[in-house]
Amino acid sequence: MANPVLVEVTRGEMVESFHRGAFALMDGEGRLLASAGDVDRPVFPRSTIKVFQAIPLIETGAAAAFQLSPAELALACASHSGETGHVRQVAAMLAKAGLDASALECGCHWPFDAAVARDLARRGETPTALHNNCSGKHAGFLCTAVHRGEDRRGYVGRDHPVQLRAKAVIEELVGQALTVDACGIDGCSIPTFAAPLKGFAHGFAKLVSGHGISPQRAAAGRSLIDACMAHPWEMSGTGRFCETLMGVAPGRVFAKTGVEGVFCGALPDLGLGFALKIDDGATRASEALAAAVIATALRDEDAALAGRFEGLARRTLSNWEKVEVGEIRVTMPA
Repeated sequence: MANPVLVEVTRGEMVESFHRGAFALMDGEGRLLASAGDVDRPVFPRSTIKVFQAIPLIETGAAAAFQLSPAELALACASHSGETGHVRQVAAMLAKAGLDASALECGCHWPFDAAVARDLARRGETPTALHNNCSGKHAGFLCTAVHRGEDRRGYVGRDHPVQLRAKAVIEELVGQALTVDACGIDGCSIPTFAAPLKGFAHGFAKLVSGHGISPQRAAAGRSLIDACMAHPWEMSGTGRFCETLMGVAPGRVFAKTGVEGVFCGALPDLGLGFALKIDDGATRASEALAAAVIATALRDEDAALAGRFEGLARRTLSNWEKVEVGEIRVTMPA
């Protein structure tokens, strides 16, 4: 059964394109408060669960041992833009563990932001692994391995202690075992495991509500989420949609994008988590739907704030002459 159309793109008075998908909004006790589509279908969360993967950085004592700052903790959960400040801070994280960029096994790519990439090329530079949007997460992995006295080489492998710890955390938070037949390799070479969409929503709700997990794990998760909300630029980059969403309500909304149309997040004050997936992987649709889901969560608590997120869920489209030609709009039931 096909997922419903949740986002439309119009031109004039007609719908020109549309995006199907699913979303789940849940509380810490596992109640589904709002949803659409097949939330039991396994999806790859990609970069949306970097908070989950960074929890061992706190729990092993590595973050404290290397005196990682809140900004550096946000970088450990980041899909950053490869801006100069991101690169400099990731290098500083590695230096605290006695390492440099050569230890990273995430590969390198040009910054996703075209302006940032052009500026790098204009300076006559080429990207390194530090520019990889996942380099902060990998720096966190390496800090943990060094602190534990483990061989840092091959830390991206599925059977390395670094990845086994991350997998165990994810399993507890999503509430099921992660199996080899649902495992792929992410863009930065670490394993990525598929699980039902509602499992990821519930996992974020557990972290901000404390339900169903130990106080220590809840504290670790909240320290990372709080760091990201306090340092959204480190966690994303200039003008990125994660930064925009968290900037609307500082300290009240956590939001994290991933490629292929996935978005996850949490509303700490309400103890809620959400997860969504656009079937065709379109970022324009996942961003709009994320704003709409946050608005849905806030509607009964703060109507004015919900309205600001509803505004972000609707984007005017203009042509090269700045003439309005249509819009991107969310169509899920109110």
